[in-house]
Amino acid sequence: MSSQASPKGVVTVKNLRKYKATGKKFTSLTAYDAAFAAVLDEAGIDVVLVGDSLGMVVQGLDTTIPVSMDDIIYHSQTVARGLQRAMLMVDMPFMSYATEEQALHNASRLMKEGGAQIVKLEWGALQLGMVRRFTECGIPVCAHLGLTPQTYFKMGGYKVQGRDDLTASRMLDDALALEEAGADVLLLECVPRELAKKITESVSTPVIGIGAGPDVDGQVLVLYDILDIAPGKRTRFSKNYMRNNGAIQDAIKQYDQEVRDGTFPSDEHSFE
Repeated sequence: MSSQASPKGVVTVKNLRKYKATGKKFTSLTAYDAAFAAVLDEAGIDVVLVGDSLGMVVQGLDTTIPVSMDDIIYHSQTVARGLQRAMLMVDMPFMSYATEEQALHNASRLMKEGGAQIVKLEWGALQLGMVRRFTECGIPVCAHLGLTPQTYFKMGGYKVQGRDDLTASRMLDDALALEEAGADVLLLECVPRELAKKITESVSTPVIGIGAGPDVDGQVLVLYDILDIAPGKRTRFSKNYMRNNGAIQDAIKQYDQEVRDGTFPSDEHSFE
């Protein structure tokens, strides 16, 4: 039995598809607790992401890899309590979907216990079958392409992906395959803006970008980055929205407005 009812939710995957079809941008930010979730919801953010980024910005870890299922479920439960309108997307943490059976079990936990309305997993060749299986089981899924933080050690660090013709072509092929498999949303992280634009135009699936330029369908950032309270150096693709705002609510509303009117991201927040 679920220990946390799902948020009421007005925004759904169907809404995101409609936004894409009509050229309307949508917004997303991370949250890790009920208080910030309620602020994002009130500001009109469409998708709230409980990301495994909590390992770095909340737990003080160096990478997202140590974050556990129990960690994610706890934070998802608290965020769900703060939402009325926004759709709740939740990361599947490292090694929580190594097999199809494990993936289904953990995705089910995120929805039943955590209140997730869509789960996100990082893309790899093995995940194509999982996306199909999730679709068959009625589990909405977001597939994360480009820079995938859970493969930090294999990638050798956080680097822009898809800059050469071969990897760019593969990423486009992967996006098309994931759409065919039933992915409800695609997320592109640290991808050259022209490649992100090509992928977005090639699929009917809504595409969220983070460090992927202005031509995707929606944007997501880490909340603590835009509030300038994340530890360490701010990433190039983020922006400090507290610089010209005296209140957190105003900073979030400015981010929301700039994404919708195309002001953010600008060239300085994009990769070539």
